[in-house]
Amino acid sequence: MATHFRPSSRVIVVVSLLSSLFAISSVLPQSSSSSPRPVRLMTAQDLAALPSRASDQRIAYGDAPSQYGDLRVPAGRGPHPVVVLIHGGCFKAAYATNKYFGAMGDTLKTGGVATWNIEYRRLGQAGSGWPGTYLDIGSAVDHLRTLAPQYNLDLNRVIIVGHSAGGHLAMWAAARSRIPAASALHTANPLTVRGVIDLAGPVDMTANIAGYHAACGDTVITSMLGGTPAVVPERYAQASAIKLLPLGIPQVLVLGVHEEFVPLPDAQAYTRAATQAGDSVRLVIIPDAGHFELASPHASTWPHVESAIRALFDGRLPPNKATRSMRDRPSLHSTRHSRTSAQYDYGGSPGWVVPRRSMSGGIW
Repeated sequence: MATHFRPSSRVIVVVSLLSSLFAISSVLPQSSSSSPRPVRLMTAQDLAALPSRASDQRIAYGDAPSQYGDLRVPAGRGPHPVVVLIHGGCFKAAYATNKYFGAMGDTLKTGGVATWNIEYRRLGQAGSGWPGTYLDIGSAVDHLRTLAPQYNLDLNRVIIVGHSAGGHLAMWAAARSRIPAASALHTANPLTVRGVIDLAGPVDMTANIAGYHAACGDTVITSMLGGTPAVVPERYAQASAIKLLPLGIPQVLVLGVHEEFVPLPDAQAYTRAATQAGDSVRLVIIPDAGHFELASPHASTWPHVESAIRALFDGRLPPNKATRSMRDRPSLHSTRHSRTSAQYDYGGSPGWVVPRRSMSGGIW
């Protein structure tokens, strides 16, 4: 005798609901492409592993073991424009060396640009912090005067590019003419540079101290400056580019959408302050990028960084390539676990977002 299956009322309800959902989804507008895939962001380890060729010369600018720079000079008679590269690593010797900027140095050399990739005393080394680290940066930049005759470097076309902690130091180096004469950081005749690019470096050392310490896993800012803003306020004022405005040269700040060391509001506040002080400044936000892609010439960020370098050699800002209105621009995430952003809102603050591109095999 045949057995007949009689569905319960609960099964009937479930089937009915699923059928309804299918019917609704079939009439909803469908996207022309699938949802964006999660972005695989570079890590500090990826950046350190970037291959590079040996520099043309390793040259000391001081007596300490870390007071040297790697010089790369392109073929041809010159005079060659120069990019000073300042690496990051949370200001700590244990975290990074100038090696990771070797890949960018190689790429710029191929493009006809000399690079002076400097090393400097970092936290954990004798003489680092205040004022030693800053004095190293200034001495290294000024050492180009010594190198220029032998290597035919064009001192009228020098720009500084710094990444992360090195971005902070790059902005400070560009502001040296504004440092008070009584400061331990003062230099009577600092080399004038054509422009500066800050790749996700802090521009105000008083802002986001707790957040930066958390990201670095150490109290690096207060260690660098020898105390808190309440204890040594004059040091924070003399080290922070935002306190030294106007710089008098074009400035470009670059952040990835997935940046986690420098909050977007800090960069926007600097952009507003610099503009109000009369400086030419641009804040560039790059989609599908985090903190470390910005320093890689193999990531999708590189065309935008290179464009800024070329523009600054001419004493101008890079062209504004924004293609969306402010309300259509991606929000900057505070964590790299946030991979997509459906709601774009910059609230009318300064900054523009470059057109979205796919990652070109980037490893950061």
